[in-house]
Amino acid sequence: MKAKIIQVGNSKGIRLPKPLIEQVGLAEEVELEVREGQIVISPAVRPRRGWADAARALSTRGEDRQLDKALPTTFDQEEWEW
Repeated sequence: MKAKIIQVGNSKGIRLPKPLIEQVGLAEEVELEVREGQIVISPAVRPRRGWADAARALSTRGEDRQLDKALPTTFDQEEWEW
């Protein structure tokens, strides 16, 4: 598939067809890299994606308790003021 490079302000850009975007699963943000003389566009990695939903699910199941007993620190015993 061919595309034309267009002027976008002081930069250049290309228009990606909707079916192509949907097929790859691109969203609002993408990663760009140059690999062996080619520009590679891939979905942006979101390391914490889904964490909020997972935390809500844990809470719903009652599995959001602290695993280890909290141990007091020097700060707690000597420096903390109410």
